[in-house]
Amino acid sequence: MIEPLLCKQVMVIDDEAMIRDSLNQLLTLEGYQVQCFSDGATALSRLSRGYSGVVLSDINMPAMDGLTLLEQIKAFDSELPVIFLTGYADVSVAVKAMQLGAYDLFEKPLNEHLIDCIARACDKRSLVMENRALKRAVEKTSAPGVRILGDTPKMQHMMKLLNTVIDTPADILIEGETGTGKELVARYLHDHSNRSSCQFVAINCGAVPEQLIESELFGAVSGAYTGATKNRKGKFEFAQGGTVFLDEIESTPLSLQVKLLRVLEERKVTPVGANHTVNLDIRIVAATKVDLLALVNEGGFRADLYYRLSLVKVSIPALRDRKADIPLLFKHFSSIAATRFYKPLGALNVELEQRLLAYDWPGNVRELRNQAERAVLLGPELAFAQSNSADQQVLSQDLSLAEKVSYYEQSLIEEALERNHGSIKNTMGTLQIARKTLYDKMSKYGLNRDMFTD
Repeated sequence: MIEPLLCKQVMVIDDEAMIRDSLNQLLTLEGYQVQCFSDGATALSRLSRGYSGVVLSDINMPAMDGLTLLEQIKAFDSELPVIFLTGYADVSVAVKAMQLGAYDLFEKPLNEHLIDCIARACDKRSLVMENRALKRAVEKTSAPGVRILGDTPKMQHMMKLLNTVIDTPADILIEGETGTGKELVARYLHDHSNRSSCQFVAINCGAVPEQLIESELFGAVSGAYTGATKNRKGKFEFAQGGTVFLDEIESTPLSLQVKLLRVLEERKVTPVGANHTVNLDIRIVAATKVDLLALVNEGGFRADLYYRLSLVKVSIPALRDRKADIPLLFKHFSSIAATRFYKPLGALNVELEQRLLAYDWPGNVRELRNQAERAVLLGPELAFAQSNSADQQVLSQDLSLAEKVSYYEQSLIEEALERNHGSIKNTMGTLQIARKTLYDKMSKYGLNRDMFTD
């Protein structure tokens, strides 16, 4: 869903100060944001295709007349409405202006019809800008790279924020519970930005040993520590021109947070054991599953680093807070699983949908994806169970290791039989198992070669 863009801006161009002041006062009282210019050249320097307002200009001006101004405006945005004012009723000039694409023309002095015309022009400009925004959204959705699914207001708000900052150099802090898709959001920011041709480097700050994390991020020169036999490029330098994703930023040791802050501010890194710095052109996207500000107040995270990272904060809603997206996500994950496991894709009936919506999903989208895969592998009856307490329908517990191994083995055998069109000999070769072993396992899982022949 694309929110309508409200047009309440007017650019006034007139060489007479009295006319500019009168129009400024009149339009401001009507609720417009007004910019006034005494010549067309200066006004042109402030215009762009992203300008969501209209232009109101005099025709007879000394430096650049209105018709020349109109031609230049139409050259870079043919859909920007230009309304003319003139003190001289010249029919030929009026005809020429309309032929060049003027929205309308009014003779001075001003009257109430001008206000009506500006309102109509603004409505037209709003529609143009809304259509352009919709087109950009469609292009992003269909373009190669990561897609984020969700139609609820909270997700649309998040997507609007992401698309607003996607090409800016600003660092981003992503907040979200476990399983909400923080790395997915980070990859979306990278894949759809002007940095997509360079590296996306993901680092889990909680998984790297404290004694190694500095050299892992900043690099090290030969001899900097025991075992450093050659120069080693750090993750920051490796991501040059691209994006560094710092997951679980809250796990970063306090001793490293000072150095990390310096890197963010100076965009330079000093490898361990080196006396030189390396200039960086990277974007930092950090992620946390905890309340980072509360951690700051407890002394577990530096306040200056927090405020440096949180210039732009993106909060991913928990799945329980956007339940209307659950059917869409379940169908998406089921479709992927059906392709992956060579299984038929079942319909999402009302009973199954109610079970999905009745559950709170503490594991968020990751848990929903796992459940969709189980439903494809096992069928809904085995994948879902009904609770005996309070008549609440809940999801079954995770499968045991033995069950997971069994169903994975079954899917591999089915995939091999499907690929070989039911040929036992070729399936034996694909799986590299004996004929008796294959028959035994097919009998165990209720499989018959006839199920896979053309």
